Amino acid sequence: MVKAILMGAWSGAVLFSLAVGADVGPLLAVGGLAVLVELLTGGRLLDRKFTILSGNSDSGRAKALSFADIGGQQVAVRELVEALEFIKNERSAVRMGIRPLRGILLAGPPGTGKTLLARAAASYTQAVFLSASGSDFIEMYAGVGAKRVRDLFASARAAAASQGSRTAVIFIDEIDVLGAVRGRHASHMEYDQTLNQLLAEMDGLSAVRDDVRVLVIAATNRVDLLDPALLRPGRFDRIVSVDLPDAQGRLEILRIHTARKPLANDVDLAKVAREAYGFSGAHLESLANEAAILALRAGRNIITSEDFSEAMEKVIMGERIQRKPDDEQLMRVAVHELGHAVVSEVLEPGSVASVTVAGRGKALGYVRHSPRSDLSLETRGQIERRICVLVAGVVSERLILGEGSTGASQDISQALDAARLIVKCGLSDAGIVSEDDMPKERYHEIIAGLVKAGQERAASIISARRDQIVRMAEFLCREERMDGESFRAELCQAA
Repeated sequence: MVKAILMGAWSGAVLFSLAVGADVGPLLAVGGLAVLVELLTGGRLLDRKFTILSGNSDSGRAKALSFADIGGQQVAVRELVEALEFIKNERSAVRMGIRPLRGILLAGPPGTGKTLLARAAASYTQAVFLSASGSDFIEMYAGVGAKRVRDLFASARAAAASQGSRTAVIFIDEIDVLGAVRGRHASHMEYDQTLNQLLAEMDGLSAVRDDVRVLVIAATNRVDLLDPALLRPGRFDRIVSVDLPDAQGRLEILRIHTARKPLANDVDLAKVAREAYGFSGAHLESLANEAAILALRAGRNIITSEDFSEAMEKVIMGERIQRKPDDEQLMRVAVHELGHAVVSEVLEPGSVASVTVAGRGKALGYVRHSPRSDLSLETRGQIERRICVLVAGVVSERLILGEGSTGASQDISQALDAARLIVKCGLSDAGIVSEDDMPKERYHEIIAGLVKAGQERAASIISARRDQIVRMAEFLCREERMDGESFRAELCQAA
């Protein structure tokens, strides 16, 4: 429609110019340029074709993905399957008086599998499945966004009718681009108009035909940006959390991504899953892929546990730094990292996975931990132990090398944040009190006391193991890396 209006206006301008005897050269040049752009963009300058992922189309079969191919998201899968069952078994839903869901919002951090869940939903249901991205609706021309929303829903209904289906499913990725709170954008009228059209379509007010029902599945990692009108019941009836996987979920994901990879007998995927705390599904896929690349680079036909350890450090910290520090700085880095490792191991045996002084990213060294479990809550004692481990690096430098360094700045910042958390959660000796209501001197006194207690505790642990730290630091300066088993063996042997 927009294209037709523009063509009509251009034709009228040309005819008027000819009638009054004006030069039509500029108008013809503009028209020729428009035709050229239209040809180069394949006719998609203002129109947008949306992808049909399933139904009876060949493209749907080529992209088939089942829920069994997705690990670590059992709750999200269960919620999504239940909603899709209303589509597959519509008669049962009608008999029970169930109002069909109109929208499902998949919310969670990046890389957790929201798009994969949508693709699996496409193969699970026999409904026509169309996909789009939030950015597909935003354009420089006024009114284009609302038009594309109408086209998307019209395409879904038409495709469903042509394939004999009574239901269509639309997936909108990154919906926060389209559905942000109205009035926030500088050009908010265009954004608001586009969102208003989406709300109307989800309510079914703009539907030309009532024989096709449309279910909208959307994904976002910023629910806080979405307009409240979009989140109310009757539009997005369910918000499904697609969170970071726990240890068991990480193990399931690793098994999926290593199913076709040759693993050595020394590879313990359960151990890798425990050490990959905080990894998303995308991180775990990258971890398995990087491990395979390292094995191939080394000329081996199987992937070893060493490949997984190296790959994990690469995924966490980035590529190795080519520039190597001098011997004095290397010893300081080794002493610093061993301070963290020794205190962590003493306070929580088995917590150290590896210690390295091979610089990666912005870090000159790194201690990789292997937590026993995924903690969602912390006690005061656990936070105090975390503070002790954080300050152990600079304490180790002072006790063994005579003075600290600027390499501990981030550790100190994190230790102070942890101490503030104790006060904020009412776990300090001051009890439950607001930071704003507490005298600043008293507040800083409590924070400093918590950090100082951690330093004293770390100093006691490190002083008792000074010789072991020096010996292991010399080993790290030569070999660059020490795995957790070797570290514990050296620590216990010399104790």
